[in-house]
Amino acid sequence: MPTLTAPRTPLVKVVFASLVGTAVEWYDFFLYGSAAALVFGTLFFPTSDPATATLLAFGTYALGFVARPLGGIVFGHFGDRVGRKKMLVVSLMTMGLATIAIGLLPTYATIGVAAPILLLVCRLAQGFAVGGEWGGAVLMAAEHGDDKRRGLWTSWPQAGVALGNLLATGVLWILAAVQSDEAFNAWGWRIPFLLSAVLVLVGLWVRLSVEESPLFQSARERLTERHQPLLEVVRRYPREVLVAMGMRLAENISYYLFTVISITFLTTYAGEKSDRDMILSALLIGSVVQFVVIPLIGAFSDRIGRRPLYLVGAVGVAVWSFFFFDLVGSRNEGLITLAVVVGLILHALMYAPQAAFFSELFGTSVRYTGASVGYQLASIFAGALAPIIAVRLLGSTDNPNTTAVAIYMTIASVLTVISVLVTRETARSSLSHDRVAAAPADSPSSAPVAK
Repeated sequence: MPTLTAPRTPLVKVVFASLVGTAVEWYDFFLYGSAAALVFGTLFFPTSDPATATLLAFGTYALGFVARPLGGIVFGHFGDRVGRKKMLVVSLMTMGLATIAIGLLPTYATIGVAAPILLLVCRLAQGFAVGGEWGGAVLMAAEHGDDKRRGLWTSWPQAGVALGNLLATGVLWILAAVQSDEAFNAWGWRIPFLLSAVLVLVGLWVRLSVEESPLFQSARERLTERHQPLLEVVRRYPREVLVAMGMRLAENISYYLFTVISITFLTTYAGEKSDRDMILSALLIGSVVQFVVIPLIGAFSDRIGRRPLYLVGAVGVAVWSFFFFDLVGSRNEGLITLAVVVGLILHALMYAPQAAFFSELFGTSVRYTGASVGYQLASIFAGALAPIIAVRLLGSTDNPNTTAVAIYMTIASVLTVISVLVTRETARSSLSHDRVAAAPADSPSSAPVAK
């Protein structure tokens, strides 16, 4: 048995805590996207025509992404100064309270214009919380684990995102199956948001039972009050932030193309509201498949590297986007399921190794901030705008322009491919590196940290 300087939480428990907490956070976040596609347009923007109302609902949805970089900066700053664990607990509580509040909101019919304003405030709180979630969750798994299997361990928090979407879609699918459209629009949509209270309590219980990252504990002993993670990221790791942002574009846009946008396309452009059950069922199956394949792909990235898998995924989603809408527009349940499942598998080729890839780009003293800023800044240009741009490109509900959306996806993929090609392979590299520590002693950004 290896000798340790302090007791450590078993790695499996750490990974489980990251998985559960991430699943809860993303259940809350994705639930909003599904509800925006299904009911928020008519409930909070009833004075607009259906297409415009959906666009406005997606506008509030997008603003949640705008808040994510701020969350990444704030949580990253304190995560690199006081610890990963504390910030993960705070982010989970913030997300839970915001989601429960959405479930209790009165609609436009009750309080008028105040309803969408309150909805926007809750969405901003969700975005702020999830902005701090991802970096902390993957770093807890990465920094507790070993160099040879980091792709596997860090892929489990990524699988938590698929699990969160699975939970959100599953609850909506059950409600759609047992309720009439009238009941769902009147009060049924509130149930998934209120259920978040139970999931948050479970997530908090698990997260409070794990210890701080051992790598961070070692580094913290030599940190001083001059340690400013954000400034140090800007000075020492600007290229890595830009690379991470570029790598996120195809991954993030494709995910929302195959999930949120697919709901809108089938129920508003290619079919009817009654087709909602078909797309929710396909998303349910797709989320299960993705939850299973993400750890497998993560483990595979430890063997052949992060870059090859990422490149295949980026090219794959571009090609698949040209077939995706025709399959969904067929209104055939089998073809719709095929479209979603293949799309999410291609997405997983990028998303599974992403956590390890980003963790390996940054040094210990700024890893939370660097990974979070690169990841979350890209979400403004990718996930936030993807539904809005896609709806605009689709145009008229009578003759949607699906080719334009596929070209949009292809442009994002080209930028991601370039970003992957200009960075080095990081698989099996040590996390015990730090440019801040290696900086000259008189450097303003060289707060002493552990190497």
